[in-house]
Order: sequence, then C-alpha cells, then structure tokens
Amino acid sequence: MIDVDGRKLLDFAGGIGVLNVGHCDERVVAAIRAQADRLLHACIHVATYESYVGLCEKLVQLLPHGKATKAALFNTGAEAVENAVKIARQATGRSGILCYTDAFHGRTMMSMTLTSKTSYKLGCGPFAPEVYRVPYPNAFRESRGLPLEAFVERELARLEEAFVDRVPAEHLAAVIIEPVLGEGGFVPAPAAYLRGLRELCTRHGILLICDEVQTGFCRTGAWSAYEQAGIVPDLSTWAKSMGGGLPISAVLGKAEIMDKARPGTIGGTYGGNPVACAAALAAIETMEQLDLNGRSRHIGEVVRARFENLRQRSGLVADVRGLGAMVALELCHDADPARPARDAVEAVISSCRADGVLVLPASSRGNVLRILCPLVIDDADLEHGLAVIERAVLAASDKKIAHA
Repeated sequence: MIDVDGRKLLDFAGGIGVLNVGHCDERVVAAIRAQADRLLHACIHVATYESYVGLCEKLVQLLPHGKATKAALFNTGAEAVENAVKIARQATGRSGILCYTDAFHGRTMMSMTLTSKTSYKLGCGPFAPEVYRVPYPNAFRESRGLPLEAFVERELARLEEAFVDRVPAEHLAAVIIEPVLGEGGFVPAPAAYLRGLRELCTRHGILLICDEVQTGFCRTGAWSAYEQAGIVPDLSTWAKSMGGGLPISAVLGKAEIMDKARPGTIGGTYGGNPVACAAALAAIETMEQLDLNGRSRHIGEVVRARFENLRQRSGLVADVRGLGAMVALELCHDADPARPARDAVEAVISSCRADGVLVLPASSRGNVLRILCPLVIDDADLEHGLAVIERAVLAASDKKIAHA
C-alpha cells in the first residue's frame, strides 16, 4: 500500500482478512469490469442471473455439507450469521442459540448479541433474547497444566453442564462457533473438541453452525478450518476473502435444513450482487490457480518458526498459535496469561507502522498480535515484515526490562 505521502507500507492486516488474493488481483479486477458492462444489479428475488448461480454451484462443490448442499448469498459476515440463525430456528422449531466467550460474529443486533467483546456493544442494547454463552476452549488460558485430551474432556463436560444450569438442550436451535477465534485472539478450538461438539449437537438435535468468515478461503491452509478437524457442520457462514475485496457473504448448509427457510424470511435487495459474485468467482479461481491453500501452509510454517524463535528471546511472548497462515503472538508480562501486555502490543503496532508494516491486534484484552498478510505475499516481503515485527517485539521487551 502507498500512503498520500508516497510511503510504501507492507500490509499484514489484509483489510482484516479480506485480501487473501492480495490487493487488486488482476483476475478479480477484470471480472468486475466485465460484469459491470453486462449487469450491475437485478436482485435475486426478482430475476435469476448467471454469476449468482455460478458462485453457489462453486461454493457447494468446494464446501459440501453432507449428501446435498445448498447456498444462499448475502452482503456481509454479520448478515450471513443473522440468516444462519433464522434458518436454524425455522428448521428446528427452537429458539435458543449457544455461543462462546471471546466470539466475534458481527455488529448487527443478533450478531452483536452473539459477539462477546463488551466494548463493541456499548450503548447498543437491549440485545436479542434467547442467546446463551459458554467458555471457549482456550487451552493457553484455561488448561492450567492439563494435558490436551483431559482439557477437551473437561470443556465438553462443562458444555453439557450448561444444559442443566443454563439452558436445556431441547431448547437450543443451534450452537455457533468459530473454529479459530478471529477477533478473540486467533485461538484454534482443539480438533477433538470440535469432534466432541459435533457429536453432542447430533445427539441433542442441535444444529452446529461454523462461522468461517475470517478462517475461510485458504487462510488456515484449507478451504475451511472445520474440515481440518474432520467434521461437517449443519450450517456455515462465509465472507471476507471470498469476494477478493468486494462485499459478499454466504450461508451454506445441508439441503434439508436450508429448505426449511420460509419464503421471504431470508435474503435482501443487494445480497449476491452480480458484480460481487463475479469478483468472488474470480478470487476463487486465483486461489485454485495459485494453490493458496498450499501457500498458506508454507506461510504458516515460516511465521511460526520465526515467532517460536522470538519466544526464546523475549519474555513478553507467552504463546505462539494458529492454523495455517492464521498465526498470532500473545504478549503477556513475564509470559503470564493472567498479565496481558496490551501496552506492549500497542507499542509494537506503532513501531511497525513507523517502519512500514501494518499489523493488527486481537483479543478482548488487546494483547494479541495477529498476522493476516495476503497469501500471495512473496518470501522476501514476508521475511522483511517478520523482521520488522521481531525488532518491535524485542524493543518492547527491552523497554520492560529497563523499566523493571
């Protein structure tokens, strides 16, 4: 990116995870121009058009949900979440929705209710009823020395306890979970937890919704994060990098569930806009042509190795985690999870920006540094950006030692 003064900035924020194919991908720009010459808008409720159908067909091919899958298109991740909740309620005849601490699902009223971070919600209530929250399985913060298998067993047991003292299972339409927390700090849910959650939902007739808005489309080294745990959700939500920079989102689901949506209850005037659909199809083509899933895994290996080395050199680095190229550093004073170092993250972000690298924080405590560089980044730029981040973290560490 180039600012108004002509200064070049290396983008490790990716428009908050929107630009997996990079800025102004040539294939995406060409598709936008071509579609703009043919049709700008029709509204899918008025007339069916080629790019909408083509994108739905492609999504169903890439992300099958059981024997038969259907897709519906919207504008934003929050809209996708809203509509997934409506579909789940209509399909089950139940009203309750279970969500997690540290979750981010959007800023519309239902999605904001599902979102955990209180600073995003100030002055916006009252919020939607029939939403219940349980702890996210954050092993770094909550395992307290337990082996992973025992931690997962404990967390699944805590979830079942919520059916006793918080909300009965038969009242729940759906559980919604991010397989890897986005705004909440890039915390992957253990694969065994996701498998246990899938079994629990099936047993109780609860639909499982996976929110893949930030994790989807190659970011974690696969089209979805959930497939890496070996599960299939009943419904899933998508947006961000799907559009290559244009606003578009989707709900995918098992056909028999999607068919329960009553006419007129989902959709909108602009959902699945022809130009945005064309951009999304082109973005997906670029992902396939460049094997961005493989590239994501490579980037993730490089970033994790550099950050693990940094952890040995800085007492501020308490955890390195992620999935594929969705990698984060958690900074804590004396590497203590109970002492989040938000001030250090702010200093690192400011220093990186001054040195020409844009990087973002995450987590409700603001003490996580997340990497969302476009997956088309070359190795030289990747190494340069990581070197800038390393210098900033080490400088923040030295400052803490000096102050101590």
